[in-house]
Amino acid sequence: MSIGKILVFGNPLVEKDKLPLELIPYLTKKFPEIEFKEFDSIEELQNEGSVIYIIDSVENIENVTIIYDIDQIEISNSLYTIHDMDLGYMLKLMKKVEIIDKVIIFGIPINTLSKIEILNQLEEKIRSILI
Repeated sequence: MSIGKILVFGNPLVEKDKLPLELIPYLTKKFPEIEFKEFDSIEELQNEGSVIYIIDSVENIENVTIIYDIDQIEISNSLYTIHDMDLGYMLKLMKKVEIIDKVIIFGIPINTLSKIEILNQLEEKIRSILI
């Protein structure tokens, strides 16, 4: 599978939400064929195509996790909760009205692993999708 672009969500001012953004330079070196785009405007998400790849901080996970089914994302009390609740809501809405066909989220755990461990796991997960 070819991935042209991965949208990277995060907030550089919020400690538990800035790690995905800090990984962009490392990921760009590891995967020069993929554009890692810092993305913070969910209003523009519909302009990114019908298949969307995302990296974001996710609560309630211990390791980097690929989320294939956005129905696993709930606004509250869920198996997976995206740190930015508005993103989860927007993805579900876009899928329901058929703006997007597929979303793959590379979930980054919050405060459970070192940056190196997360980077290694994320690299492995991205490579698994490229096969």
